[in-house]
Amino acid sequence: MGALTGTLVNVLGIVAGTAVGLLLGRLIPERLGDAVTKGVALCVFYIGVSGMLADENTLAMILSMVLGVLVGELLQLDDRLSALGDGIERQFAARGIRGRVSEGFVSASLLFCVGAMAIVGSLESGLSGNHGTLYAKTVLDAVSSVVYASTMGFGVALSAVPVLLYQGAIALGASVLSPMLTDAVIAEMKAVGSLLIVALSLNMLGLTKIKVMNAVPAVFFPILLCRIM
Repeated sequence: MGALTGTLVNVLGIVAGTAVGLLLGRLIPERLGDAVTKGVALCVFYIGVSGMLADENTLAMILSMVLGVLVGELLQLDDRLSALGDGIERQFAARGIRGRVSEGFVSASLLFCVGAMAIVGSLESGLSGNHGTLYAKTVLDAVSSVVYASTMGFGVALSAVPVLLYQGAIALGASVLSPMLTDAVIAEMKAVGSLLIVALSLNMLGLTKIKVMNAVPAVFFPILLCRIM
């Protein structure tokens, strides 16, 4: 249970932030909410670019992206996540709850899962019981949840489920992976994750429509590639 402490706190932060955002959403005009969302997107872009600077093996990062996207496309991960979000939205609509449930769920799930802090923080929790990184991530995710929920609604809270499964799996599997997680591997995993964060920020700004979920497997390919390159 100790390995999951940081992840559980993170989940609670997302839910709490969503609750605050839903309350504020009734007070914030849509035009102002969209402007704030764009501001957050710029901050996300900055976080992604900063994390990319950790890259020490550009060839490994490129190959990780290529292989990761191939796997993601074959598994149709983006379509599956979107379909799940749409299904959830239909269920809520049938109960008279309308809004951008699917968009909130998909966008928040990607934002909270693909970043370097999710990966490194979960590894630290699993390997050493140090939850500091995930606690810091909780603060960032809670603030983002407030902003997202104020414009996209309840779907943001549902992203807590993928966060629990994704970060929990990494934390619990960290002891098994630890012999392979050298400093070079972790640096490349952070760099690839940060690259995905940049792609997500461009989507948030409306500049691109990159299927970020299809590239998520790329985060784990450095574990293999850094051993042979």
